[in-house]
Amino acid sequence: MSRRALHWDGLRVPFVTPWSAERLPLGRIVRRRGVGGEGIGYADEHRGDRRYGALWVRYAATPGRGEPLFPTMHPLRQRQAMAHMLCGVCGKPPAERTAWEKELLGEGHLFVMRAVEGQPIAEGEKTTSPPTCLPCAPEAVNACPRLRKGYTAAVVGYAPLWGIAGIPYHPQTLQPLPEDRVSGQPFIAVDDPLLRWTLAARTVISLHEVTTVDLDELTVGAAA
Repeated sequence: MSRRALHWDGLRVPFVTPWSAERLPLGRIVRRRGVGGEGIGYADEHRGDRRYGALWVRYAATPGRGEPLFPTMHPLRQRQAMAHMLCGVCGKPPAERTAWEKELLGEGHLFVMRAVEGQPIAEGEKTTSPPTCLPCAPEAVNACPRLRKGYTAAVVGYAPLWGIAGIPYHPQTLQPLPEDRVSGQPFIAVDDPLLRWTLAARTVISLHEVTTVDLDELTVGAAA
């Protein structure tokens, strides 16, 4: 897992952003029966293709090669960020927080997300967005067009795995189902039978012990 800072047109490319050279051809999808039952699989499937019982889209891990693919996320790096609460911008783990970050955040994690109709992050809300470390939060807001339209921030105490987001396949035809242009890829819970028929692209977590914060005040405190 590389955390080398990469830039494009003067902007730092977030840790979870994929690069064009990392995209791989989609493997041939077949019907496969496993421990959890029947679902989709790759004809040449190997161990690294499946997590949480779901088949995952394939990407290489060669950040910096080609062009950054904004605003998508690299499936593996996003999954790593969610599993280990890494900063989605720089990839820093919680263990590397400064003393001020530890004092301001405690054992929690900072999430900066698009504010839908001005609403704050809700208790139990589900997301595919990784957390952000305090030093990277202002950069994330200024560089991301979606966040510039309006954002909300919260310190989250507990963020367990909820499921995956991806493209469901029809059990009979093995063809991908149409994606909703408004809502995008659906969220599928880990205990949903549809999980085994979905080509996963992102991990979904649920947010708990949510405390809304003023990002400006928080970052000023960290800088001080």
